[in-house]
Amino acid sequence: MTRAIISFDTELSAALFQQGADARANFESSVLGRCRDGDFGIEYQMDVLEAHGIKGVFFVDPMPALVYGPKIIEAIVHPIVSRGHEVQLHIHTEWLKFARFNPVGKQTGRNIADFALPAQKKLIGLARDILVSAGAPDPIAFRAGNFGANDDTLAALAALGFRYDSSFNAAYLGRECRIGLDADNLGMRFHHGVCEVPVSGLMDRPGSFRPAQLCAMSKEEMRDALDHAAASGAIQFSAFSHSFELMSRDRAVVNRLAVARLRALCRAVADDPRVSSGGFAGLPLPPAQPGRIEAAAPRPVRTWKRVAEQAIGHLAHEVRYVRSLTYVAANSSRWGKVVGGIILAMA
Repeated sequence: MTRAIISFDTELSAALFQQGADARANFESSVLGRCRDGDFGIEYQMDVLEAHGIKGVFFVDPMPALVYGPKIIEAIVHPIVSRGHEVQLHIHTEWLKFARFNPVGKQTGRNIADFALPAQKKLIGLARDILVSAGAPDPIAFRAGNFGANDDTLAALAALGFRYDSSFNAAYLGRECRIGLDADNLGMRFHHGVCEVPVSGLMDRPGSFRPAQLCAMSKEEMRDALDHAAASGAIQFSAFSHSFELMSRDRAVVNRLAVARLRALCRAVADDPRVSSGGFAGLPLPPAQPGRIEAAAPRPVRTWKRVAEQAIGHLAHEVRYVRSLTYVAANSSRWGKVVGGIILAMA
C-alpha cells in the first residue's frame, strides 16, 4: 500500500521580519494564516486533514528562535503535537543574518547547502535541539528550506541520527537542490546514509517536472500523480504545501483555489483503497536495490486546463497584482488597453 504523506513547511517569514513585523504579526500571518477572511494556516489545515481522517506532517523551522526567542517555536509546535500530527525538522538559514547568536560564527547563507559539512552538522543539531526543547518529539525526518540541500546535508543528517530526508525536489534540481540523485526516479532510496523521500509529482510537458504542491498542481494533476504512484507500487506519495499557502500572495485574502485543492487531495487519499495516510513514523524503508518509480507522463490537455485554472485563480485572488497588470496594459498600446479592460472586468 502507498502511504500518502501530506506535509506543510511551517515557517515564519524572514521577509516580514525585514519589513519590521514583530513576532506576533509574523506568527499570525505566516503560521495562523490570518487574513481578512479568517485564519487559514496550520489550525485550518489540521481541520481539513482531520475531517478526512488524515494525519499530516508539519516541517517546523526553529531558526526564528535565534531572532524572536524560543517561545514562538513552542507556540507553533504545541497545537500540532496536541492534535496528534507529526512534527519534523525544517531549516531556513536566512535567519542567521539577523540572529542574536550565530553558532557558526560569521557564516551566513540562504540555504543549508551553502555551508561546509561541519557547519551543517552544527546548524542542524542546534535546530533539532530548539525544536525538541519547544515540545516536539525527536525528529526523524528533515527538509531543507528552499529544498536547498546537497549530499553533505544528507551526510550530516546521517551523523546526527536522522532516518529520512525529504529535500529532493526534481523541480529544484540544479538550482537550490544539489542532491546527487537521478531526477527521473521518484522512488525512495538510500543516499549518504539516510533514506531519501523525494517530493512526488508528474511531467507536465516533456522534460518538465511538476511537483506535488498545492499552488503548482490542479486537482486533476494531483489525483493523476497519486493514482500513478499507487499503480506503480510506490512506497509513498509526497505532497507538500506551506503554512501560509492557502492565502493570496499578498496574504490579504484566502485563496479559494488552494483551499479547494487541499480538500480534493485529502478526499482522493481518503477514497483510494490502495492508499493510506500518515507521516514518517513507521514508514517502510526501501529494499537495498529499490525499483525505479517514474513520474506520470505529460498530458497536454491536462496541463493547459491547469494553466487556465491558475490564470483565473490569479485574477480572482491576486488583486494587487491584477491591478498593476491592468495599469501597465491600459497605459501602453491600443491592444494593451483592450487587454487591460478584459482583465479589469474579470477581476
